[in-house]
This record gives sequence, structure tokens and C-alpha cells, in this order.
Amino acid sequence: MFAAFLANCLAGSTPIQLESGRFNQLSYSKPAEKFYEALPLGNGRIGALVFGGGNVERIILNESTMWSGSYYDADRADAFKNLPEIRRLLIEGKNKEAQALVQKTFVCQGPGSSYGNGKDGPFGCYQVFGKLQIEHEGQVEPSSLKLHLAQATAEIGNRAVAFASKPDEVFVYTSKEWNKAFMLSFDRGENCSITAQGDTISVRGQLNSGQKGVEGVRFAGEFRVVLEGGSVKAVGNKLHVNPTRGYTIIASLGTSMFDPNFEEKVRKQVNSASKKSSGDLFARHQAEFSKFYDRCSISLPSRGSESFKPTDQRLLENAKGVHDPTLAALYFNFGRYLMISASRPDSPLPMNLQGIWAEELQTPWNGDFHLNINLQMNYWPAEVTGLGDCAKPLFEFTKKMVPNGSKTAKAYYNAPGWVAHWATNPWFFTSPGEDASWGSTGSCGAWLSAHMWDHYAFTGDKKFLKDAYPTMKGAAEFFLSMLIKEPKHGWLVTAPSNSPENSFRLGNDSLTTCMGPTIDNQIVRELFTNVVNSAKVLGQDSEFAKKLESTIPQLAPTRLGPDGRIMEWLEPYEEPEPKHRHVSHLYGLHPAFEIDVDKTPELAEGARKTLARRGDDGTGWSLAWKINFWARLRDGEHALLQLNKLLRPTGSEGFNYSNGGGTYKNLFDAHPPFQIDGNFGATAGIAEMLMQSQPDQILLLPALPNAWAAEGEVKGFRARGGLKVDFKWKDGKIVSHKVTGKGAGKVKVRGPGL
Repeated sequence: MFAAFLANCLAGSTPIQLESGRFNQLSYSKPAEKFYEALPLGNGRIGALVFGGGNVERIILNESTMWSGSYYDADRADAFKNLPEIRRLLIEGKNKEAQALVQKTFVCQGPGSSYGNGKDGPFGCYQVFGKLQIEHEGQVEPSSLKLHLAQATAEIGNRAVAFASKPDEVFVYTSKEWNKAFMLSFDRGENCSITAQGDTISVRGQLNSGQKGVEGVRFAGEFRVVLEGGSVKAVGNKLHVNPTRGYTIIASLGTSMFDPNFEEKVRKQVNSASKKSSGDLFARHQAEFSKFYDRCSISLPSRGSESFKPTDQRLLENAKGVHDPTLAALYFNFGRYLMISASRPDSPLPMNLQGIWAEELQTPWNGDFHLNINLQMNYWPAEVTGLGDCAKPLFEFTKKMVPNGSKTAKAYYNAPGWVAHWATNPWFFTSPGEDASWGSTGSCGAWLSAHMWDHYAFTGDKKFLKDAYPTMKGAAEFFLSMLIKEPKHGWLVTAPSNSPENSFRLGNDSLTTCMGPTIDNQIVRELFTNVVNSAKVLGQDSEFAKKLESTIPQLAPTRLGPDGRIMEWLEPYEEPEPKHRHVSHLYGLHPAFEIDVDKTPELAEGARKTLARRGDDGTGWSLAWKINFWARLRDGEHALLQLNKLLRPTGSEGFNYSNGGGTYKNLFDAHPPFQIDGNFGATAGIAEMLMQSQPDQILLLPALPNAWAAEGEVKGFRARGGLKVDFKWKDGKIVSHKVTGKGAGKVKVRGPGL
């Protein structure tokens, strides 16, 4: 139906041919019943989930700035006065007392995130925009569903297609040759008014700010029906549509978060799009999307016709041990598709925990921006897959955190520079969290800064680096000021801090507050190194760079414990939860390069033992991280084992922090519940299995599993140094490769057969 639709829409031009279903198509024999079965569409700001259906069809709509809450001052202005006592207790080994004092004096002011239930509080919550519903008159057969990744288009049975257009900033649902009457309605449950007039449903509303006297985010939506023949009329707050031929539903959405003229813009967008044919809308959409999607591709060995089965069936068969490499390629492409759909260069916000797709008013963990890995993981595949410009919202967001982060640095540490803790929102919340057990993680701003250096490392864009440098320098200034000497070795460490969300046993107590967790030491060492290198590239700040260079050797090193594993804390504490989902002390293995098979073999072996102790299960995003770990250790079989665990089909709706990770029918990552970082982490992991780049070398097929060895091809990978890499392999050996870009002749390329 899709090809016929395009031929009809684009009469007089050459019909667009579909890509192979193995690599670029999700397909299902029946409509979606639940959120995590629906097909995601997006243009970087507007998101949609298409369910299909029979007599009733649902479409969930999202807008990336649809946030309740508002700015509030969460800093305790004199918190720094308690810092010396907290540190004294930590130095004396009285972590329990230190943690109690942190909880009493060193957490945020007010409710913070309300423990992930901040919908009606000042921290706020990312919320669904609402739900469109199409109720057909008479009997309609349930629809099959297909998501065409290369065209960013959903196909609903033999009756309609849908897409989210960036050029026209609208969601489009269009049907050709459909003459069955239906009722169109919209619902969101609260905080909105709905009116219908003529051919349009209009929505206006305002979300709860969480504070008396403070205006919340206002929003507007217009949903218009354009007929090729027939009639449409308002019935209450719904539209009764009686098409004699085809019809198109056009949706425009907006909020006041960054645009005081949002209502006028919403009206203009729906008016403008309504004057274009569905074929014109599609052609503009597809041409723009392909500029991103076509930059990169991978090909893995095929299982023939088995690779064309419905996606949910492929997941089930893969879980039974009938592994299909083309499913991994499809998952890789789906990850790239999600990034393009949720994060364009001009997106107003970076991707949150659910990208831009949510069905609730109270999304899990507020659908916020978790900074102790999750937001960063969302952007791991950006550079290597040629989508570095899609990470621009992350860079802009990081820069905008600096003013509030500077205030927090003064309030809690009496330090210059800026700091960000465990999570944030669109109002740049940078205070510690409301609970000492996880809220004191303070290296998050430094981790975000690493993405800025990485973008320069991949692109060589000095203009970008010059713009990013003050943010990176500010993060370094903070740590240069706040580090203290631990008593046993005299190393410089952070205090207080956490190893993200994990605990250790001290005596009979399970505690989290500590000095110098390994992840902090690794992140600070990486930050200082990146800032030193940035200063040299830009030819500035030589004195500051020298100060950082002299400090780096004083930072606590990454060490092996008595059992040969990488130590997570300064002491080899017993772990209450040996299989914990976070493996933060291996930050130096990935995403950083501190632990390396060639350069630090002892630490690499310690990392292997660490992963063996942690086990091969975990939440979705944790499994994704482990793919990257094993790829960096050049163990393709173990990396594939983790990928196949991630691809386990699940329908779990509850919260599971240990062995519940897997993949939903629509390929969304299951934490569970849905959390999109696992999709992006695994996409990055597949890339790491096929290529790894450092400033001085490119490794091809560093972690190729036997199941992928027969033959394959990569086009358009990016490597550090502003390089583009294409290569092919057969029987596990490179048969051709091409590296292009300035400096291509200076980098060493290694791989089997070279």
C-alpha cells in the first residue's frame, strides 16, 4: 500500500522505492494495543505514537517542551558551612554520620524531584500532549503496521500513512481512497479546553507550575481535517468526517516555554500545511529526513527469508537462539532513526529519559534528564554515526546550565566554576538531589563537558571548541577548587559524593556517601586532560592549563582490589548488591579510554573480572552499557551475548531494577518501564563492535562475533580526527577500507587482514 500511496501522491514523478525490510523496516501483523507496541514518529520536537486499529485508532501526541513545573531556587544558600564537618567525618571513616549530615544539610531545598513524582511540584514532569482518536463508522478490519525507517513513515494497513514533518512542523496522517465516515476527537485528561469549529479541533491549556502565583507552561494544538471530497462538521468538541475520497489530518502543537507567540505559530503552521497536498508534504518531509538518515549504514549477514518476518516474531526467535544478524542491523538503524526523530540541530531541548515519547501525565522518573549516565548515553551514537549535529541540543543545554550551576557551586562548595548533580529539568536544576543516597553525585557537569570535547575530536571544528571552552573550563575550575586530600595516600578526591545509585557495606551499615568514588576520579582526570588539550588547540589559558597538568598526577588512580577487580571506592568495601545495574567504576573503559587492552592490560583484566562479578543481566540501559564494555575489551562473543539479552522480548510494565531489561515489541528499550537510553547505548555498542577510534588509531572489527563474520559492510562511520570510514569484510577479515578527511594519511588503521 505504501508504494501505491507514494505513486498516487507523487504522480508524474518516480515513485520512491522501499529499502530492504531486513534493515530498515519494522512490521507487525496486527495493530498496537499498548504504548510500547506503537510506532514512534518525530521531527525533533513533535512526537507521535501510531497504534493503528480496527474500528478505533489511537495516536498519542507529544511536544518536547510539554513540561509542568517552573524555576525554583533549590539551593541551600549556606550549605557550604556544613562542608568542613561532612569532610571531617569522611576523613575519619565515619561515613554513616557524614551521610546523615548530608541528608540533613546538604540536599536540595524543597521537594526536589519528589522522588520521581514531580508532576504537580516545582521540579515538574514531562507530560503527554494528548491523544487523537479516530472512531470509524461500521466494521473496519484491524490493521497491520509498518514503520519505514528510511522514509520516517508509518503505514497503517491498507488505508493510511503518517509522518512527522520537520519542514512544515506538523504531524500528518493521510489516507487515500478511503470513504468510510469517522469521528475525530482529542483528549488529555486534565488542564486543557477542547473546542471544535468547522474542520478544526482547537486545544488550549496550561500545566501546573508547582508554585502559587507562578504561571505554568501554556500549550496549544490545532487538528485540521483536509478532504479531497465529502463533508466535515463539528459535533460538540469533536469532528464528524464523511470523506468520499481521501483525507488528511494535520496536527500542529506548541508551548510557551521558549516562544511567547506559540499560539500564532501553531495556527500559521496548520494553515500553511493545509494548503499543500499530502504528496508535497511527504516529499518535503522525506527529502529533509534522508539528509540525516542516509549518512551511515551497516550490512550484516542475512538469514534469507527469515529476516523478513514480523519484527515481534524476529525478537521471539532471536530469544530462542535463532540469532539473526540482520536484527542487530535493524536495531542499529532504529537507534539512528530515533535520534533523528527526537533530536534535530534546532530542537529546543535534548532528549529526555523517553526521548520525546510519553503516554502519561506522570511519566516514570518525571521523564527528566538524568545526568549520572542516562542523558549522556542518549547521545553516545551521535558522533560515530555521522549525527554529531543532532547533539547540538545537548551542547546548548549544557551551556545554559552554567549560570545556575555556578550558583550551586557557591552555595554548597563555596567554589568557582559550575556543578551539576544527578538530574535536571528545563529550568536547569543543578542542586543535589533530595536524598543523600543518590543525590550527591556531583561529577555530572564534567561528564556532559566530555561530549563537547568529543564533538571537537570527531569534527576538528575549532569554532565549536572556542564556543564550548568556557563551559568546559568552568567545570574544571569547580573541581580544581573543591578537591581535597584523602588521608591514606594524599590523593586529591571529591567529597562528598556517591558512586551512582550503588551502596557499600561499612560495618553493619549499607551506605552511599563517600570520598573519591572511582567514577569521579576518572571523569575529573578526563575533564582536566580535555581542558588542557582545548587550551593548547585554541592557544590560550596556558597558566590554567599548567595548573591542571600539575594536578592530574595527584588525582586518585584507578586501582585493582585484592580480588583483582577494579575498585569502585577508595577502599575495597563489600557490596550489598554485587549484581548492581550501574558499573560506574568502568567509566575509564567506556566511554573514556583510560582502561585499554593494549596500554593498560592489567586494568583491562581487572575490568573483565569486574564485569564477570556484575553478571550478564540487568536493566535495559545497563545491558547496553555492557555491550560497549565488552566491545572495548575486544570480546565480540560477550558483546553479542549482552546484545541478545537486551533484545529479549518483554511486556513488563512495572519497575524492575535487576533482571528485567529487554526490548518491547516496537523495539523500545525496557528498563523496564520504557527508557530510551538503552536504545542509544546499544546502537553505540554495535558501532563499537565494528569500529573504535582514538586520536592515533582506528580499529576495524575490534569485537566482531563469529555470527557476523561471514561478510558485512559499513558506510559512513566517523572517526576522531574529522575522518569518514567505509570498509567491507569477508570471513572475518577486512577486504577493503577507505578513510577520508583531512589527516587521513596520518592515522594508523588496524584490523584483521590488514
